[in-house]
Amino acid sequence: MFVPVIMAGGSGTRLWPLSRQLNPKQFLPLVDADSTMLQATLKRLEGLDQSMPVLICNEHHRFLAAEQLRQVGMEQATIILEPVGRNTAPAIALAAMQATRDGADPIMLVLAADHLIKDVAAFQASVLIALNLAQTGKLVTFGITPTHPETGYGYLQMGQSVGEGGFEVSQFVEKPDLSTAQAYLADGGYYWNSGMFMFRASRYLQELEVFQPDILAACRASLEQGQTDMFFTRVNSDIFGACPDDSIDYAVMEKTAHAVMVPLDAGWSDIGSWSALWDAGEKSADGNVIKGDVLSENTTGSYVHATHRLVTTVGIENMIVVETKDAVLVAHKDHVQDVKKIVDQLKSSKRHEQVNHREVYRPWGVYDSIDNGERYQVKRITVKPGEKLSVQMHHHRAEHWIVVSGTASVTNGDKTYLVTENQSTYIPIGQIHALENPGMIPLELIEVQSGSYLGEDDIVRFEDIYGRVKG
Repeated sequence: MFVPVIMAGGSGTRLWPLSRQLNPKQFLPLVDADSTMLQATLKRLEGLDQSMPVLICNEHHRFLAAEQLRQVGMEQATIILEPVGRNTAPAIALAAMQATRDGADPIMLVLAADHLIKDVAAFQASVLIALNLAQTGKLVTFGITPTHPETGYGYLQMGQSVGEGGFEVSQFVEKPDLSTAQAYLADGGYYWNSGMFMFRASRYLQELEVFQPDILAACRASLEQGQTDMFFTRVNSDIFGACPDDSIDYAVMEKTAHAVMVPLDAGWSDIGSWSALWDAGEKSADGNVIKGDVLSENTTGSYVHATHRLVTTVGIENMIVVETKDAVLVAHKDHVQDVKKIVDQLKSSKRHEQVNHREVYRPWGVYDSIDNGERYQVKRITVKPGEKLSVQMHHHRAEHWIVVSGTASVTNGDKTYLVTENQSTYIPIGQIHALENPGMIPLELIEVQSGSYLGEDDIVRFEDIYGRVKG
């Protein structure tokens, strides 16, 4: 048996405008319409002898992660929250410490939440080989059989055979230039570094203590002085924030004498760009990957993704076109790595399109900002059955609520009352209020805000069942 450790802390900026700061690519159904990248990662482990997973994610994604785990029947999973990103070595250390807290010492399979693997059978076969090696004390990494001279990945050089199906790692190689990558492909002894690992929890902690004791100490202290909150394990933010930032490759794998590699030929991709999604997608006769309501004419080799409206293309080649409710991306496939520069511009301009979609997920449901002006904003709000928004007030805005379907229990000052379909209520500026769905079906309502300031940070919370201070 092993414990899946799923690292879900990335930001996925190169897949903007679908991937955003508060809803990054690992939580999106980018390849399979029925599963997010995180859910697909968990589903490909079905049939193996595993325990409930440990998920590591950013504090801001906690409810998104918990809901997606619930949807696949894994609500009992452990979720470790990172207050800040400190790279993979500290994240995996937290998971190893959590896994050994009760005296257990499991083997951990460390996976990224945002990888694509097409051949699940081949993947599982490699996992079983790695499991046998990990049981002997080895620290296993998975080397991807290269299909082309890729300059965007690091490489592993295969060494001598170790056990059945494993090999020593002769060296870890940084991302090469094109001519070097071509030489690696011709050599046949070099593999892409996948960023997936398998080892016993105690072995990783032992090696970390030898090579990076500062990371080990910071992680141990932050976990010991953290707390458990609902589904979540929260580490001490001050201590963890002072932890050195380092990858597992630099911190341990390149230094240990116990690193081995298992080859993996399973249709792997890290889905790091729009061109990678085009590579992975099902193509038409013209070489196009089409998602959503799209009409094309004289269009070839392109990726066109429509989320909320009709998108049409005429006379384009090798292009990326992605439409969302509040943003459109048009890029040449040869320049998709520069999408990150657009995100940097959005960030420096403090535009919301870098942070959120128009639709924003909360633990109680979702809201969609459907219209706004200088002194007003209109939202469509959906509250899940049995859920409740925080008891709160606003200094700068009043709110009108119109119930479209379902029943709302409204706290408005010292009064609590029901508002049903086609009824409305008014919350004055400065009034303490709350909204709850006491029914068995989703509550849908229209909220009209009016006032001098309509930002989401104008919320004073007095009580919140989800443990939030803001957001």
